[in-house]
Amino acid sequence: MMSNPAGRITQGQFSFLPDLSDAEITLQIAYGLKRGYAWSIEYTDDPHPRNTYWEMYSSPMFDLQDAAGVLAELRECRKTFAQHYIRLMAFDSTRGVESIAMSFIVNRPAREPGFALLRQECDGRMVRATVQGYAAQQPEGERYGAQG
Repeated sequence: MMSNPAGRITQGQFSFLPDLSDAEITLQIAYGLKRGYAWSIEYTDDPHPRNTYWEMYSSPMFDLQDAAGVLAELRECRKTFAQHYIRLMAFDSTRGVESIAMSFIVNRPAREPGFALLRQECDGRMVRATVQGYAAQQPEGERYGAQG
């Protein structure tokens, strides 16, 4: 049984659901703001599962109280990085540290090439496995360009 028939990158909340509309994203932002979370926007063209440090788009929005402000920044990020993965992250600082309370993808490239599982036979019966993104075979900035 295939657990991800769409073959999409599944990171963060809502990964197995259809893409959220801007109205649904706004509701999630408002939910976080009501709880005192600060929002941040990040993007990447290498969504490898171990690549947890994406590029930050502008500064985190610590003092923002309106979901429209976060959505405006998201729209600008989408214009600039239309063929990248973009995620929203909400930080909860109530315990004195910035810990991620919410994280979900809000933009994807038109084509998601996915990952290959590379297996290596080792001593005895041991097998090592490595995950490699097909997109990473292209240079940075060309990974999700006009590919057919």
